Amino acid sequence: MHIRGADYHVAVRGKGRPVLFLHGFTGDHSTWDETLAYLPESMMCIRIDLPGHGKTVMPDDSARFTVEETCKDLCGVLDALSIEQADLVGYSMGGRVALSMACLHPDKVTRLILESASPGLREALARETRRAADEQLAQFIENKGVEAFVEKWEEIPLFQSQKNLPDEIQQQIRAQRIKNRPQGLAQSLRGMGTGKQPSWWERLPKLKTETILFTGEKDKKFCAIAQEMDEQLPNSKKVVIQGSGHAIHVEQPQKFGTMLMEFLLKG
Repeated sequence: MHIRGADYHVAVRGKGRPVLFLHGFTGDHSTWDETLAYLPESMMCIRIDLPGHGKTVMPDDSARFTVEETCKDLCGVLDALSIEQADLVGYSMGGRVALSMACLHPDKVTRLILESASPGLREALARETRRAADEQLAQFIENKGVEAFVEKWEEIPLFQSQKNLPDEIQQQIRAQRIKNRPQGLAQSLRGMGTGKQPSWWERLPKLKTETILFTGEKDKKFCAIAQEMDEQLPNSKKVVIQGSGHAIHVEQPQKFGTMLMEFLLKG
């Protein structure tokens, strides 16, 4: 789908109430395959490859990788599908994009389902420090390649609980990750990393969008973030999934898929 000079890979299944799925860093639209098995065909499930990921091809302009520009593109995707409003499901980086959509284009968002997501970093110094760290990672990807980066990425504490998954699932995740292009991942880190995006913390008390906050009980960092978000959002519900770390839809697909279905169907 050609949107504002970019070629977005968009997969659509079913007809009915639209739900837009946004994957995490190093993921692509296929990360939601198992989740869709729990959702009825009466929902229009729209999965895209975000900038720098999968089969989406972006213009050679680093400014096009920001969260703000990505949200404009997502509005374009919805417009091209003749969709006025959609429920947004976002995981990690995709959750930050989904929340950004609700802040920047609230008329496009019906409900928010955020999985292990954050509103960004409050302090300018923290954002600057994170940008510097992301720049180092971006250069590592460009110099060493995606496979070397994925080996490094899999060892960060956030993903240690995924080592309990069956070997077959771990290999599938790795195979999907290393399909990404090095320049794409590097530009994604530079353009829409946590340190680059705006902080939405001050906007949360004014955000009226119905929101559900999923976190895994082993992911203490994001459980704490979700707790604070829940205290500030006027229309939110916090759900902690037992036995899961950061990537709930991968680590506990049945629990996540079932609860997501129940939430989406009740509206």
